[in-house]
Amino acid sequence: MRRTLGVLAALALLGGVTYALIPQDDPGGDIVTVSGLIGSEKRDFFQDPQVVAELAKQGMKVNAESIGSWLMDGDAKDFAFPASQPPADKLRVDWNIKEVPVQPFYSPLVILAHRPVADVLMGNGLATLDHSTGLWTFRMDAYLAALKAGRTWPDLAGATEHAELKGPVFLTTTDPETSSSGALHIALLSYLLNNRQVVYDQPGIDATKDVLRTATAIQGGQKSSSDEPFKAFLAGVGNPLVLAYESQAAAMALKGESTGDMVVLYPDTTIYTDHTIVGRTPNGRRLAAQLHDNAELRRLEAKFGFRPQDDPDAFAALVKGKTPVLAPNLAAAKVNQPQIPVPDILTRLIKAAKGKAQ
Repeated sequence: MRRTLGVLAALALLGGVTYALIPQDDPGGDIVTVSGLIGSEKRDFFQDPQVVAELAKQGMKVNAESIGSWLMDGDAKDFAFPASQPPADKLRVDWNIKEVPVQPFYSPLVILAHRPVADVLMGNGLATLDHSTGLWTFRMDAYLAALKAGRTWPDLAGATEHAELKGPVFLTTTDPETSSSGALHIALLSYLLNNRQVVYDQPGIDATKDVLRTATAIQGGQKSSSDEPFKAFLAGVGNPLVLAYESQAAAMALKGESTGDMVVLYPDTTIYTDHTIVGRTPNGRRLAAQLHDNAELRRLEAKFGFRPQDDPDAFAALVKGKTPVLAPNLAAAKVNQPQIPVPDILTRLIKAAKGKAQ
């Protein structure tokens, strides 16, 4: 009997989105329900009918609620799947989990811009274009110099030709207190500001906090989910430069959806977001193992723009020839990756960036 699959409509709950991935007809075998918390950047993956079908084949039905990585607690859940390791480490402590959590896939942080904006950046030394590969690089040191100097778009040569380029030059990020990408932005800037060394003590925090505060305050209100600034960018509203997961742009390209004149710029120093799943129960750990080891699920992970840890070539093969141009591997993008501060220091850096007492 053919199995038909259904997806419950999204339901608003506790500021997140809850949905059930339900095989409507199970012709045989037991299917267990596995409930958990995920970042919004993985919502489409878990809603995909092929993913639902493969998980059902393995005897699982996933109920997932999307929420900011740093807001995850989920004492009644089987798993939590934040977008990076630091919130996963916190969950391990909170849940008293001894097992090392699984990292099925990763995605680097990139900067999205429309092509005219990228051209302005290039004309002012903030970005470069490798014409042989089509890959763009965002120069982080030049950006930080512009941020410290309070440079505005009209200060940049060629910017006045574009009416939308006004106000200060800055990156739009998510709220670092709630979202992994926002927190990792703070980690990245602190590393660069600390003479390319990981901040590990209070003097390091003190030396970087003023610029971190500027980079945060200049944005005004920040969203708790990476999905929101990404959608605003696609709609052509908001700030011209958005920090995002590479997977968000890659997924659109791989689905054949129009990305217009979107350009993906790889920061010359960036952080790879290791999507880390913490299994609180045996069923949660069973799901984690499937996401890491199941060849069909790894293929689908790449289809949604993620780089599977055990099959990085899957991503490279899929994005070849796609628009916008994406790096087949991160060596090709010539990026450096710093370490992330330990959780306590990162928390204090985030508080400093938000102007709060540490």
